[in-house]
Amino acid sequence: MSLTGLKKNLDLTLEQKRKSIEPCHKKISIYRQCELLGLNRSSLYYKPCGETEYNEQLMKLIDEQYIKTPFYGINKMTAWLHRQGHHVNHKRIRRLMRQMGLEAVYPHRKRSLSIPDKQHKIYPYLLKDVPIEQTDQVWSADITYIRMHRGWVYLVAIMDWFSRYVLSWEVSVTLESDFCVEALKQALSFGRPQVFNTDQGSQFTSTEFTKILQDASVQISMDGKGRAFDNIFSERLWRTVKYEDVYLRDYQTVSEARYYLGRYFEFYNNDRLHEALGYDTPAEVYGVAVGTPVALRAPSVPTAVIHGDDSTLETTVSCLDNG
Repeated sequence: MSLTGLKKNLDLTLEQKRKSIEPCHKKISIYRQCELLGLNRSSLYYKPCGETEYNEQLMKLIDEQYIKTPFYGINKMTAWLHRQGHHVNHKRIRRLMRQMGLEAVYPHRKRSLSIPDKQHKIYPYLLKDVPIEQTDQVWSADITYIRMHRGWVYLVAIMDWFSRYVLSWEVSVTLESDFCVEALKQALSFGRPQVFNTDQGSQFTSTEFTKILQDASVQISMDGKGRAFDNIFSERLWRTVKYEDVYLRDYQTVSEARYYLGRYFEFYNNDRLHEALGYDTPAEVYGVAVGTPVALRAPSVPTAVIHGDDSTLETTVSCLDNG
């Protein structure tokens, strides 16, 4: 990216501004580049610290209990941890639950992992009282926290509401929008929905994400604030994935998480029977029971080292497994 003539305070995320810095630029110093981008130099060099081992243990317990009792807020979750022998104060639990994107679903919606950006356009919710009667009528995307033995990753999935078919998925070690955009591109190579529903997080309200939908002539719908069930199908998917795979396997590394999530989504789409679908599989209802689904394409993960994870991802690892 050329910095010549650049003005301050571009409409860029912090991470995009960091990536725009050219340390070896022959004419413009790093100091001047930061000034042009409106980026504090301390933000350029800042590296976030990982959680302590004990906090990670607490996060695992909170995650498991939240799946069982999503109506537990900070006080009840703190009281439950006290009963398990963890005498921590509510301030710590509040911070950890916020970091995990968790909030009691009643009477308010679960806190989204994707943080709103006030500068982005928010679209209205289009699906109130709308019957879902066919495939490709409504797709949705959502993000969840996936714990590992040490550290965590974030998972985004795009699902067809009528069939429950997972069209694509991606994992990332950060909450930047790139992995959501990549998942959307993969899904749209498979078909086009009439309506695409998300929450109001910055990943989904970003110009990069919404422009792809607009170019594909897809109507954009976004959950209303304080509504617990606008994206209920995604909430049910996360519960299923965590109970049936994440908690059972206790992923040790990022690459292991990617590999087993790929295997699980293959099972979920092609073999797992759904009572709500008349005991058919999502692939059968969606009409792709034969062949490799898009959801099995190995997602890309940025090069990173997770706190407590000795694996450094220098290259993309293919995770395709057909059985």
